[in-house]
Amino acid sequence: MPSNHSDSDTDSDQSQSGSGPVRHSDLSDSIFRTYLEFTGKSTATTADLSKIQSFLTSSSTGALSCLICLERIRPADPTWSCNSVCFSVFHLICIQSWARQASDLSALRASTRLPISAQKAAEVSVWNCPKCRIEYPHSQIPKNYYCFCGKLENPPSDDPWILPHSCGEVCNRPLKHGCGHHCLLLCHPGPCPSCPKLVEARCFCGSVKDVRRCGFKHFSCNNACKKVLACGIHRCSEICHQGPCSPCRVRGVYRCQCGKKKEEKECCERLDFRCEEPCEKVLGCGQHKCTKGCHLGECGPCPSQGKRTCPCGKRMHEGLSCKASVPLCGSTCDKMLSCGYHRCPERCHRGECIETCRTVVIKSCRCGSLKKEVPCHQDLACERKCQRLRDCGRHACKRRCCDGDCPPCSEICGRKLRCRNHKCPSPCHRGACAPCPVMVTITCACGQTHFEVPCGTEMDQKPPRCRKPCPITPLCRHGPNSKPHKCHYGACHPCRLLCEEEYPCGHKCKLRCHGPKPPPNPEFTLKPKRKKSFHQSASTPGSPCPPCPELVWRSCVGQHIGADKMMVCSDNTLFSCENLCGNPLPCGNHFCTKTCHPLKNQTVPSVRQARSEPCEKCQLPCKKEREPACPHPCPLPCHPGDCPPCKVLVKRSCHCGSMVHVFECIYFNSLSEKEQMTARSCKGPCHRKLPYCTHLCPEICHPGQCSSPEKCSKKVTVRCGCQSLKKEWLCHNVQAAYRDAGSDPKDVSKNQFGLGLIPCNSDCKSKQKVNDSELQLRRPKSVEVKESDNDRQGPKRKKRRERVQQVTQTSTLQKIISNVKRCLLVFTLLVVLAAVSYYGYKGLLRLNDWMNEVEENRQRRYPRI
Repeated sequence: MPSNHSDSDTDSDQSQSGSGPVRHSDLSDSIFRTYLEFTGKSTATTADLSKIQSFLTSSSTGALSCLICLERIRPADPTWSCNSVCFSVFHLICIQSWARQASDLSALRASTRLPISAQKAAEVSVWNCPKCRIEYPHSQIPKNYYCFCGKLENPPSDDPWILPHSCGEVCNRPLKHGCGHHCLLLCHPGPCPSCPKLVEARCFCGSVKDVRRCGFKHFSCNNACKKVLACGIHRCSEICHQGPCSPCRVRGVYRCQCGKKKEEKECCERLDFRCEEPCEKVLGCGQHKCTKGCHLGECGPCPSQGKRTCPCGKRMHEGLSCKASVPLCGSTCDKMLSCGYHRCPERCHRGECIETCRTVVIKSCRCGSLKKEVPCHQDLACERKCQRLRDCGRHACKRRCCDGDCPPCSEICGRKLRCRNHKCPSPCHRGACAPCPVMVTITCACGQTHFEVPCGTEMDQKPPRCRKPCPITPLCRHGPNSKPHKCHYGACHPCRLLCEEEYPCGHKCKLRCHGPKPPPNPEFTLKPKRKKSFHQSASTPGSPCPPCPELVWRSCVGQHIGADKMMVCSDNTLFSCENLCGNPLPCGNHFCTKTCHPLKNQTVPSVRQARSEPCEKCQLPCKKEREPACPHPCPLPCHPGDCPPCKVLVKRSCHCGSMVHVFECIYFNSLSEKEQMTARSCKGPCHRKLPYCTHLCPEICHPGQCSSPEKCSKKVTVRCGCQSLKKEWLCHNVQAAYRDAGSDPKDVSKNQFGLGLIPCNSDCKSKQKVNDSELQLRRPKSVEVKESDNDRQGPKRKKRRERVQQVTQTSTLQKIISNVKRCLLVFTLLVVLAAVSYYGYKGLLRLNDWMNEVEENRQRRYPRI
C-alpha cells in the first residue's frame, strides 16, 4: 500500500526550502511518468506500484536502513539490492562480509560431510539473502556497486533530480511471466510492475477473445468451460477456469472389467472399476480357472503348462500335465536371502524361503568400537556416545554409536540479534546470526500514516504527523452525528446535543448529552522512559441519567386484572391487591391459596425478583390411577404428569410350589395371562406327588392338575406277604392290581405300596422255618421263656409302660451315683482348705521369727548413742 506521511523535520525543511517537496514530487512523477502515460492513469495507485512507492517513501524520510548493520543508508553509500523476492537494500560492504562468511561456512560443512576437496567445496558453496533467505552461488558475491537495474556501475549520488542509487535511465529489465516485454519505469528499487502493453488474449477455455493488458492477459469469461473431458464423452460444466479440467463426475451404471458386476459409478471411475471377486474364467487347458483379480483382456495361458521347473529352478520338466505338481529336485535351494549375502541352505522346497538370515557373521558397529558375532539379520550398535562437535561448534553430538556423519545441531541458537529486541530463532550455527527479519511499522495516532523500518532502528525515527480525519468515534450515542475533525492528540470536544438516552422502561432522557467521553490519545513516542508510570487508558465516565419521571399504570405483584395503580415510572415500590394468588401449583392439579404475592417465573426487575416468594407446596397425596392398574398406591406426593411405574415387589409361587418368584408389579401386571403362567414356571420338575402312587410328577413345572396320574411308568418293587419274593412292575400295573383286588391305591401307605401283590410259594415256607430255627439258636438261655400267644399279641401300651419303668429304674441308680460323687468332691475341698490353713499359719510364724532376728542384728551393729 502506498504510505502517506510527514514528520516534524520534513515540515521544517519544507518551510525553509522550497526544493524539498518539489524534488520528491518530481522524482515520483519522473519515475512513474512513462508507465502512467502508457496505461492512461494519472496516479500510481495500483497494487503493482505499491512496493516501489514504499521504497521511495522510506528513502525520502531517511528510514531506509541496512538490515545487517542497522545503520541508515545514505545517498552516497554503495549498496546492493536483492532482486529475487524481498528486494531489500544493504550496504555493499555489509553484504560482502555477510556473503563471504556464509559461503565459507557452507564450504566447511560440505568438505566435512562430502568426499570432495576444499577447493571444490568452495566453488559449490552458497550464501543466503539476510532477509528472504534466497540462495545465491559463490560466484554471485557482489564485488561492485551497481544501480537498481544493474546497467550502470557506481551511479552518481550528487544529482538532485535522480533517485539515489539509480542511473536515471529506463529500467528495461525483462518483466515476469516471460511475456517478452521490458519494464518501462525509470531505474527503481523494488519489483517491476506488471506489463502494461495491450495484447490479444483468449480466456482459459479459449471461447472468448479480448484485448487486455499483457500482465493480466489470463482471464475467465465466466461462461461454461465446455471442453471435452478425458473420458471423451462428456464436456466440462464448470465456469471457465485455469488449468486442466477436473475428472468427469457424471454418474452412470457401468460394468466391471471382468463383466460380472454392475454398479453406479462416476464416469472417471468406469475404466478403473474392478470388482473384488476373482476372474474365474476357464483357461485354455480346460482344467483350471483364472485366479487373477478382475481384469481386462485375455486371461493368458495356464501357468501349469509347458516347461516347468522345480521350486529352486535347477531342474526342468517338460510334458507334465497341468494337474500334476512339479516334483522337488532334492538339491539345495540356494536362493538368495533377503540379506543379499547368503543363500538358502534348505533343500528344494515350495513356498518362500526363511525371512531372516540366521548365519552367524562378525559385524562391526557403526562407530567401529565394537566387533561381535551376531546373526546376519541383526544390527549391531554399541552404547558409546559420540563426543564430536556438531557443525555449530558448540554442542557435542552425543548420539549412540555414531558413524561419524553427525546430524546438524537441533538446539536453538538463542543469541541476541543486532536489534537487541529478539533472539536468533534458527538452529545452532556458526558465524554471525541472520539479521532480525521483523519490520517495525511506525504510525501516527490514527494509524493511517505509517512507514516501516528494520527492527532495532525504530528508536531513532521521528513520529509522523497525520492530516487524516480523527478516527475516534464519540462514546455517546451521537457519534454518527458529531462534527468530524482531524487526527489529533488529547481529548475530543464534548457533545452538545440532547441526550435522548432510552431508559429501560422505554422513555427517553430530555437533558443535554452527559454520556461518557473517549480517552485522550497518549503521547506518541517510541523511546521508553525509565520512570514513566503506566496508567491504563480508560474512557471518562459521564453522569448517569436521572430516574424516569413519567407516570405509568402498574399492576400488583400478582399480576391480577383490575388491580392497577398510577405510579412514577422510576418508583419500583411493590404492592399487593390482597386477593388470592390463584396460580396453578407445580403439581398441575391444585391452585395456590396464598394472598397476592410476586411470582418467581414472571419477567420482573431484579428487585422484585429478589422479593418474590414461591407458591405453596402441594402436600396432598397422589390419588391418580396407575396404568396398568395395580392395587398399590403411588408413593409420591401430588405431582404433575403420570405416576412412575410401580416398583413394588410381589411374590408368586411356581405351579409346583417348590419355588417363590419375586416380580416388579409393573412388570408382572404388564404381562398377559399366558405370559404370567410362563413366568411363574420354575423350569424344573413338577415336584408334586401323583394322587394314585408314591411318585412325583415327571413333567416340567406346569399349571393345573398333573396329566394322566394313573399312567405312571416308573418301576416299583413288588413283594409277597412274607417279603421273600420280589419283582419289578410298572407303577400303573401296580395300581391296576390294587383296583382289581378292590382297594384304592390312594389308601395304601408308602411303606406298604406293592407289598402282598405276589402270592407266597413253597420256597417261602421252608425259608421261613430255617430263619426261625436260626433265631432260636441265637437267643440266650436266660431269655428262653416261652411266651404265650396272648402275650405276643398283647397291646402296645403295655409294652411301652414296661419300657418306661425300666428307664425309671435306670435313672434312679444314676442319681445315687451322682450324689456319691458330689459328697467325695466336697470332702476333698474341705481337706485341701484345712491343709492350706495349717501350713499358712506355720509359715507366718516362721516369717515373724526371721524378721525379729534381723531387727536384733541391726541394733547390735548400729547401737544407739
